[in-house]
Amino acid sequence: MRHPDLIPALPDTPVARHALAFARAHESEPVADHSVRSYVFAALLAEHEGITAGADYDRELLFLACVLHDLGTSPAAPGRERFEVEGADMAAEFLTGHGFGAREADAVWEAIALHTSPGIAPRRGTLAYLTRKGVAADFGEGTEPVSDAQAAALHARYPRRDMAATLVDDILRQAARSPAATARFTLAGELARERRESNGPTSLELAAKAGRWGA
Repeated sequence: MRHPDLIPALPDTPVARHALAFARAHESEPVADHSVRSYVFAALLAEHEGITAGADYDRELLFLACVLHDLGTSPAAPGRERFEVEGADMAAEFLTGHGFGAREADAVWEAIALHTSPGIAPRRGTLAYLTRKGVAADFGEGTEPVSDAQAAALHARYPRRDMAATLVDDILRQAARSPAATARFTLAGELARERRESNGPTSLELAAKAGRWGA
């Protein structure tokens, strides 16, 4: 089903509603809205590629993977490991607590843990592939199939609010709590290095600003 403004509706199941509320309760508003947009982009790109909900992927699981993918940036994360892993752990615990089996929880865990891993996520199944595609699209990557009208409708409903800078700040705040969370060559590790060396915008922030959607 599509809204009149051309963007897919969010899943309207009890667990989907609880997941969105959970993300909004733990994350900053720009990051939570980024997570929702990631799902919408993932659904649009899946449709463009002929990847069908129900037959090729589970729409609810894709929503859960996208909307919970940045839980590791929140103050509720332990701050002992890289944010992708801690977010994956929190999401898997959420799914298990809502009656999902190990197979579904593991699939969402993997999609979230790999969402910053180019070249790996696409080889770990459709859920991991679409989750990374949706997240990347919100930074302006691979967005050619998304029309200007769809993008305008999505951003009107879920404004960006300087998302990239907020997300980087949240990642670095979590990572500052443990050296293991900023291991070399991880996303957090590179962001910390760039921020330390330049004391200015990181490459992720600059790429987002220069991208199709802006920061």
